[in-house]
Amino acid sequence: MSVIRFSLRRLALVMLLAVPPAAVADESFSNPINPAADPWMAYADGAYRLATTQGTRVRLWSAPTVAGLKNAEPITIWEKGSGVWAPEFHRLQGPRGLRWYCYFTKTDGEDQRHRMFVMESKTGRIEGPYAEPVQIRTDPKDEFYAIDGSVFETGGKLYFLWAGHPGHRLFISAMKDPFTLAGSRVLIPASGFGCEEVREGPFILIHQDRVFLTYSACDTGKPDYKVGYLWMKKGDDPMKVASWTQRPEPLLQRNDAANVYGPGHHSFFKSADGKEDWIAYHAKTTAEYTYKGRSTRVQKIEWDAEGFPKPIVPVSLETPLKEPGRK
Repeated sequence: MSVIRFSLRRLALVMLLAVPPAAVADESFSNPINPAADPWMAYADGAYRLATTQGTRVRLWSAPTVAGLKNAEPITIWEKGSGVWAPEFHRLQGPRGLRWYCYFTKTDGEDQRHRMFVMESKTGRIEGPYAEPVQIRTDPKDEFYAIDGSVFETGGKLYFLWAGHPGHRLFISAMKDPFTLAGSRVLIPASGFGCEEVREGPFILIHQDRVFLTYSACDTGKPDYKVGYLWMKKGDDPMKVASWTQRPEPLLQRNDAANVYGPGHHSFFKSADGKEDWIAYHAKTTAEYTYKGRSTRVQKIEWDAEGFPKPIVPVSLETPLKEPGRK
């Protein structure tokens, strides 16, 4: 019996040593995965893709695992401006076929000059190269402030969401194509959960037969910055205010016990195997009113029996997280 036990232990040791160290390490990770704010994430073309606010440029990180994003070397997609933030990448059908489009906010420093821009990839690769950015086209007589733009498709149509004035609220417009708004914009009322001054960072999450319009509420420098959402049934008209139902509780908010404050300006992405939904968001470790120290974190989303996302409790930076499902 002792010989058999020794052989089994030896076999187990050999099998353990046969597993590459990187594979073992990649099974878990901890937040943050990036030291900047306003994350957009997706799994596309065999890798996780991440973009965050970089101030003067648009950069893209890529890695086969979420853990790998921490040490990945970014590529610069565009670097010719200032006051650049919150880039998002979306694969859309455009005038030249299926291409990647990068949407981002750009300003010359004056608040009233904040505008949305988009650039189109010259090939089908998310890495580019990209054409020069152009401002989202509107009627010249209806020039307006716009930040944190995002696009989504439902019912075979394309729509644009953004935060605008008056009142720093959420607006939606139909799109003729990835560059051009069609018709009038519509204000979508959304709760501030007791923090009334700001609605921003809209992002769509689609699950089963529902479309969720998620957004951030409050000033991002405050510890009470949080994420809420409205929802509608697939097939309803997103341009009609009556289509949207406000969820009364926040989806994501501060967790003092875990030293997590101001979680928000988020995006959603699928795991590599397509079976899990994840959220990427920024947060900080201080309750002070400051824009410094915001970093990108990710967590898995769980769904309830009715098909609604369960409230997300942000975890501490010391919490180990399992990698999203692999292919």
